[in-house]
Amino acid sequence: MEITLEEAKSYLRVTSSDEDALIESLIAAATEQVQDITRQSDEEFMANEERALIRIRIAILFTVAYLYEHREEADHHALNLTLRDLLFGTRKEGF
Repeated sequence: MEITLEEAKSYLRVTSSDEDALIESLIAAATEQVQDITRQSDEEFMANEERALIRIRIAILFTVAYLYEHREEADHHALNLTLRDLLFGTRKEGF
């Protein structure tokens, strides 16, 4: 599952390259966070069916946007609850 810098910048409506490094870091952090929420190994995460991949991509972009917009005062508990709701259908019950 690869969210590109260009895709994230388009989602964020960012046109300059001033914050490219920050956005790339947020993509990596968001991808890990979404994978943790789904409780999937790397192999499982990459092997999701198309419908699940769409949900996962949206969750990653949402997380990037949330972390970008709330970098000073992010409520990670609320973010995790939202991600659990978004990813309910792809989340494993346990590890």
